Amino acid sequence: MSKILFVMTGADHWTLADGTKHPTGYWAEEAVTPYRILRGAGHDITVATPGGVVPPVDRGSLEPGANGGAEQAREVADGLAVMTELDHPLAVADVDLDDYDAVFYPGGHGPMEDLARDADSGRLLTRALATGKPLAVVCHGAAALLAAVDPATGRNAFAGRRVAAFTDEEETLAGLADRAEWLLQTRLTEAGLTVDAGAPWAPHVVVDGRLVTGQNPASSASLAQELLQQLG
Repeated sequence: MSKILFVMTGADHWTLADGTKHPTGYWAEEAVTPYRILRGAGHDITVATPGGVVPPVDRGSLEPGANGGAEQAREVADGLAVMTELDHPLAVADVDLDDYDAVFYPGGHGPMEDLARDADSGRLLTRALATGKPLAVVCHGAAALLAAVDPATGRNAFAGRRVAAFTDEEETLAGLADRAEWLLQTRLTEAGLTVDAGAPWAPHVVVDGRLVTGQNPASSASLAQELLQQLG
């Protein structure tokens, strides 16, 4: 049995280019599906957020239209109901990475607001990468990689790595690209990462050593299965 740290957003909005606060949080399916798979394999889950706040769910991610129908939406909502770890998260700053066997970052637009610039999360990611600990990141969770910067050199710790992340094309299709202050794929590329983009909305997982990344919500199950493989 392994201990897996879920690092999740504490932001309930994403500030757009005009200053509008777009309601968001974490994307429910991207937390529920990996949780079910990992817990089903017997692993323990701990949740951490910036400041130890209870992570807010993106209410839109609970709608039938976001889940392929009413039945699937109910399954996601039921899955959230059993994730009691969400109710008592640790503060990211207080996490001892040595206590965990793997780290997972779900998405939603929330990470674009807080984890993209959270220094404590950035240091955790940098150390996870340096120690070879399995690290899984899905969708907008990849925004957290932007904070993994060496203050001495200004270089991103993940520069040169191949990753999947929510693409600029998908952001455009979702209707928010023209309102965003910045786009994830573009910003990751500027930081020196190679974004391997698959077809919009289709499952797409990239494995680069111990780093496993998924492009979108449809990738969360495959990503969790790959993380199980990484855990042996």
